[in-house]
Amino acid sequence: MLGLQPQRIRGAMLKRHNSRFQTSAITACSCALFLSMCGIAAKLQAPSHWNLETVLRELDHESKGFRSLTAKIEQTKVTIVVNDKSTESGQISVRHDDKMRIEFTDPDPRTILRSGNELYLYNPKIKRVEEYNLGKHRALVDQFLLLGFGTSGSELEKGYLVTLLGEETLDNHQVVRLELTPKSEDVRNQISKVHIWLDESTWLAAQQQFFETGSGDYFIIHYSNIVRNPRLPDDLFKPRWPKGTAHVQP
Repeated sequence: MLGLQPQRIRGAMLKRHNSRFQTSAITACSCALFLSMCGIAAKLQAPSHWNLETVLRELDHESKGFRSLTAKIEQTKVTIVVNDKSTESGQISVRHDDKMRIEFTDPDPRTILRSGNELYLYNPKIKRVEEYNLGKHRALVDQFLLLGFGTSGSELEKGYLVTLLGEETLDNHQVVRLELTPKSEDVRNQISKVHIWLDESTWLAAQQQFFETGSGDYFIIHYSNIVRNPRLPDDLFKPRWPKGTAHVQP
């Protein structure tokens, strides 16, 4: 019996060694997993390097160099009560001197033309153009028609309470999302708030969402194939309509 004791002792020692090794291995794996999870959590919780002040400052800077823009446009109107969604698409051209032209081509053609104080809505199907003089409402209209196209940060703050909602990815581009609450009561009676997605590479609008007051309805305008500062001729913004077009001033 005494001759077997060293073997038993060695066996017991080996068993304890294996147990310690297994415990150490489990602890090491647990630590590695914990550190890995901490790293993932840190990435997920890492704050955006943008804050409202820096975003507004970038908009101020980029607005100084904005001259014009062209893009594909897709506008979707969502009516909540009847669960209806309608989409139209086309091309938009904008110039910094208060000129804009939108040519919707699908599903039905129509043109929206703005030049200074004049706004035109042309429907080729019925050969009719509605003509509006913006007059004293020009500043109000500009808040929506030109929103995100060369708009400076200081201009945004004049018309809206601005909230930074965060940083996102849209069309494989990094964008910052702002919520704009109109300061004007007249505007709030029509639009309760606006969300705008700004491309961090250009600081131009990549998408806008307008929420109608009361109904909960909204429409989203999405822009793609954006070209900054192309040359846009004056003729593009002249109100020229085919012969026989009826002119109406509602």
